[in-house]
Amino acid sequence: MFAAFLQYLFSGLTSGAIYALAGLGFAIIYNASHVINFAQGEFIMIGGMATATMVAAGVPVYLAIPLAMAASMLVGVAMEKFAIEPARNSDVVTIIIITIGASIFLRGAAQIIWDKEFHSLPAFSGETPIAVLGATLMPQSLWVFGISAVAIALLWYFFNRTMFGKAMLGTSHNRLAAQLVGVAVKKVLLASFALSALLGAVGGIVVTPITFTNYEAGIMLGLKGFSAAVLGGLGNGTGAIVGGLIVGIAEAMASGYLSSAYKDAIAFIIILFVLFFMPSGLFGKRGTDRV
Repeated sequence: MFAAFLQYLFSGLTSGAIYALAGLGFAIIYNASHVINFAQGEFIMIGGMATATMVAAGVPVYLAIPLAMAASMLVGVAMEKFAIEPARNSDVVTIIIITIGASIFLRGAAQIIWDKEFHSLPAFSGETPIAVLGATLMPQSLWVFGISAVAIALLWYFFNRTMFGKAMLGTSHNRLAAQLVGVAVKKVLLASFALSALLGAVGGIVVTPITFTNYEAGIMLGLKGFSAAVLGGLGNGTGAIVGGLIVGIAEAMASGYLSSAYKDAIAFIIILFVLFFMPSGLFGKRGTDRV
């Protein structure tokens, strides 16, 4: 009984770490521009698909990974420059629709550039499971935990110890005041999309050896990342991390103890619960300086 619980917990933490990265992507863009970017999942897909196809073509994995991250960041910057910036004076609903349209466009482009098949990556350090109190933990899950933790730590350092990171935080708190003191707000917005795309790519790369990927892989990952962001408090970095872990664990427990048919429903149930009973989420909106 305990071994089964532990197995579900490991599975939930692995998924939750990816949802946390996706949720952080939502938080970063929301704080900088008050845009809810429903194309966040496609950044995850691009990272995984680009790496898998380059490795399959013979590119060394240590070279394919940074190239895939760079490609995802370029897509994020292009999206902000050509889709979001021209509509910056539009209402919130219009911009949300634009991000949904961008998501659909990126999925269509992925079909053309790649294909509709599933792609995989070899595990970073083998596939021999590690026995833990009767449960098994795959080595790739350790990579997911470790890389997610490093990404979160670097993000904290960036926002709290660098001038540009502090400029991004200033923009999130008061955009007009940031402009008045000389912050280049347009560069901040571009950087927020690039950083969000980078986080998505990292998540897509580390999870692909576990779940495989295809052109539609970003849909559910993005929605679950959004659920994590909403649960933690939209725009709150710490909340996105905690929310991601909660969504992942709840999903794994429901799948294990009830039925796998409920797996994808958990994220939507959480969104509805938060909207009705906790509109500010667990932590409220405090900004990414709390990561």
